[in-house]
Amino acid sequence: MTRRQALKTAALASAALSTVRLASAQATPGSATAPSGPFTLPPLPYPFDALEPHIDAKTMEIHHDKHHATYVANLNKAVAEFPDLARKPMEDILKDLNAVPEKIRTAVRNQGGGHFNHTLFWRMMKKGGGGEPKGELTAAIDKSFGSFSGFKDKFTEAATKVFGSGWTWLVSGPDKTLSIETSPNQDSPFMGPAHHVPILGIDVWEHAYYLKYQNRRPEYIAAWFNVINWDFVSGRYRM
Repeated sequence: MTRRQALKTAALASAALSTVRLASAQATPGSATAPSGPFTLPPLPYPFDALEPHIDAKTMEIHHDKHHATYVANLNKAVAEFPDLARKPMEDILKDLNAVPEKIRTAVRNQGGGHFNHTLFWRMMKKGGGGEPKGELTAAIDKSFGSFSGFKDKFTEAATKVFGSGWTWLVSGPDKTLSIETSPNQDSPFMGPAHHVPILGIDVWEHAYYLKYQNRRPEYIAAWFNVINWDFVSGRYRM
């Protein structure tokens, strides 16, 4: 092999390797990376298209790789000067925002809340989800709302009426009683005085549904019920 042939072969091999790497990165859900820091972007637990046709792949890609990644990046910037705070679990930080230095409190509330809410949100959904919960959670829903249908109607109404951007939650109180709450922006039920535990939540920011549903939020909510991961939700209720 001549020197020219060797260089040509090496160039072709390098190009092929780059193509493989690019294809792999494009095909891997949650391949986006946030700037280094104590908080990290969790990988999406399923492919971008896993929730089709209810939630489209492009929305999932942008929602996870862009929006969630931005929350993580901004959170890491906010806590960079406070290493002790950065070592705490996000849940504990949100439960006691008054303990967060005032200088970064708003940033932690917004960016940390966004990170925590979305980390839960991805796991609250799955391919082939939907239907109704079973066992202990079913009994609790029946007790609080009369029936699953009653819960679904009340939850849908609350989510539809959220003004602007925010979330609607099914939460559990200290006595395991269930109720429905809404929160603005990226606030969490943990931030309230009762520190209710969020066991199910829907993101009703427009970026969660606008590509497919535009301004038809009730359609998105109805579709989302078909992807709920009730096994995960029931596990949070039993915590």
